Amino acid sequence: MSIPNTLLYSNEHEWVKKEGDTVTIGITEHAQSELGDIVFIELPEVGDTIQVDEPFGSAESVKTVSELYAPITGKVVDVNQELIDNPEYVNESPYEKAWMIVVEPSDQNQVEALMSADEYDQMIHGE
Repeated sequence: MSIPNTLLYSNEHEWVKKEGDTVTIGITEHAQSELGDIVFIELPEVGDTIQVDEPFGSAESVKTVSELYAPITGKVVDVNQELIDNPEYVNESPYEKAWMIVVEPSDQNQVEALMSADEYDQMIHGE
């Protein structure tokens, strides 16, 4: 299972990629494998504010509907419209095509507090 070292991770299985003053957010390969085949994605609108540890959208699979939890607080500045039309990207390419939203963090300390790839790997493997 892939856990890119260039990303940060949340307890709720979101990944975060820092890019200048913004961060890109998606869900991890581990999360998509637990959910199964994704058939629908609900995401916020550009301009919405997301709150750390609060739902910002949902992923519906053939098995269940799961909330997507914000790893940080901030303003949504971009939404992956292509993902909404092609939710299977979450299963096929969780770290590339399946980015979900781009956010301007309101508190950089929340970004810095996220887990490294090694810490996330330890969490999901119970070490």
